[in-house]
Amino acid sequence: MTAPLIAFIGTTPNIGTTAAAYAAACRIAEQTGGEVGFLCLNLKSAKLHRYLGSDAPAHTLDAIRPELKSRSLTPRMLRRACWSSPDEPGMHALFGNLLRDQAEYFTPEEAEHLLETAALTFSAVVADAGCYWDNAATISAARRADSRILCTTGALSHFQEDCSRWIRQVSPLFGVDPSVYELLPIHSPWRTGGYKMKEIGKETGLPLIGNFQTNEAFYDSLDHGRYGHWLKKDAAGAQVMSGPAETLVKRHGLRQRAAVESQPWYRRLRAHRGELGV
Repeated sequence: MTAPLIAFIGTTPNIGTTAAAYAAACRIAEQTGGEVGFLCLNLKSAKLHRYLGSDAPAHTLDAIRPELKSRSLTPRMLRRACWSSPDEPGMHALFGNLLRDQAEYFTPEEAEHLLETAALTFSAVVADAGCYWDNAATISAARRADSRILCTTGALSHFQEDCSRWIRQVSPLFGVDPSVYELLPIHSPWRTGGYKMKEIGKETGLPLIGNFQTNEAFYDSLDHGRYGHWLKKDAAGAQVMSGPAETLVKRHGLRQRAAVESQPWYRRLRAHRGELGV
């Protein structure tokens, strides 16, 4: 049995998609106690490593290009190539491509091989597929995904044209029906206008899976490489994406762990015993 693939795709200018996708992956790991793989498929603007405090990461997409080209990547290799979160033992992240000049040479075959291997490695896979439909990673993730989450903001210019041009017109060309997407609005703490959740849903015609509410501490955590800490310790951050994650866990039949298993002391005990594979 292979793991479900949950793809997060953003509308331009792609504000908050990476953060929302990673938060969802962390919540899935928390709620299931399983091993969740996070794939940053940003080929030109990868930022997750900085959000998590790794300025010179070794765990990047470009580092495994030889294995992807030769289709020799194994689950063991992929697991070694991933960064393991100190805040959530079940989280394993492959950071995005840092060699911008090589982005155009990333092929659909390489993307497919990565997604296939990830599905055999983890109990669930979350992909940050970016927002540009002119690269292999975005298209491959959108086509292969079992759930597709479209991230946007309340600004009309951020979702109206993209939903019309990319989702309704381009997506079907690659065999992905526009109706299969679910909407995730990302809200800023400084909102002084814009559309509300229900209004965005009505304008786009897409069902809502939830929302991603940020606060000032969220932006500070990104700037200082403490996003993982915000997701665990901030009052708002500790709850963000819990609802959408629960929906995805139930939809894909992922095992939800018992209450005792969610306690920090129980996770530390299992990690000490080597039961979490960390």
